[in-house]
Amino acid sequence: MEFCTAEREGRLFLVTINRPEVMNALHPPANFELEQIFNEFCADPELWVAIITGTGERAFSAGNDLKFQAESGGAVGAPPTGFGGLTSRYDNFKPVIAAVNGVAMGGGFEIALACDIIVASENAIFALPEPRVGLAALAGGVHRLPRQIGLKNAMGMLLTGRRVSAEEGVRLGFVNEVVPQEKLIDSARRWADQILECAPLSVRASKQCAMEGMRSGSIEDAMGQRYEELYSMLKSEDFIEGPLSFAQKRKPNWKGE
Repeated sequence: MEFCTAEREGRLFLVTINRPEVMNALHPPANFELEQIFNEFCADPELWVAIITGTGERAFSAGNDLKFQAESGGAVGAPPTGFGGLTSRYDNFKPVIAAVNGVAMGGGFEIALACDIIVASENAIFALPEPRVGLAALAGGVHRLPRQIGLKNAMGMLLTGRRVSAEEGVRLGFVNEVVPQEKLIDSARRWADQILECAPLSVRASKQCAMEGMRSGSIEDAMGQRYEELYSMLKSEDFIEGPLSFAQKRKPNWKGE
């Protein structure tokens, strides 16, 4: 890989956007590399949680590489799974954590919004500034942000392109935790470790039910839907192992099957 890296740490997959010279902005080759990396994560039964971050302390990702786009005649070029290989990946029910180091703007913020948990460094800055350059946040930002922080708060960001600090992100509700820069990855790993203590099929069933249930008009409708990950959990060995380990007062041995 030329524009990103991926490291395995047991069940954890650590993905790093590696274009610090352009504040980790993404051009088409980087987008397709990230798609390939997250395809690997989704397909590998041994990988249960992913963290995505950016190289350096200045930026998680400044979004779309506008200079590259201008020099290439307006070409954007994102894979079917969306910007960063994540923003249109609707069939991944494994948890993904964004460790946001510095600037997360435009598509960079949209990648973070597509993740399940956002841990931010104290110097993190979030914005969807697309209207300021004649664009719109069409990699999910205009839809995810209102669902995550409410319509009025979202419109206050979407219509102005204003910058939001990490602390304000917590108050608005899209940031889970703010930590010093030097503790960012350790904090993201701590969140990942807590997820890894849980049964992986239970985690995926919970994510699918929560995400797909929001498509329903009522809680009753959501509870009446069929969720494949839920049925996989109910038929699994882990569904037996959980209560058994609790009764035997021991740590469960999750198999993910």
